[in-house]
Amino acid sequence: MEAADGLGGAAPPDTVGRTAFRVVQEGLTNARKHAAGLPVAVSLEGAPGGELVIAVVNPLPEAGTGPAVPGSGLGLVGLTERVRLAGGSLDHEATGGRFALRARLPWPT
Repeated sequence: MEAADGLGGAAPPDTVGRTAFRVVQEGLTNARKHAAGLPVAVSLEGAPGGELVIAVVNPLPEAGTGPAVPGSGLGLVGLTERVRLAGGSLDHEATGGRFALRARLPWPT
């Protein structure tokens, strides 16, 4: 796993931090479930007075391979609701051989 911290040493408020933690947790869970053994890149960028941007990106598994672990399929739905309740947005896409999960959360000063 790769990690990049573009926060400049600043820590977001607890509510933003908890939501960011859940985004990363769900992203890593999905990568493990759907693309087991493949690399995952996690990045966090932002600053107070702006927004916190979280990205979890992994290669797509080979066609025809199923999930390593069964699940309910509702993780991203619940995560989207959680991020929206925090005033942010969540998007995800599978394109160019990669799956990307990105969240944007407001980061008050």
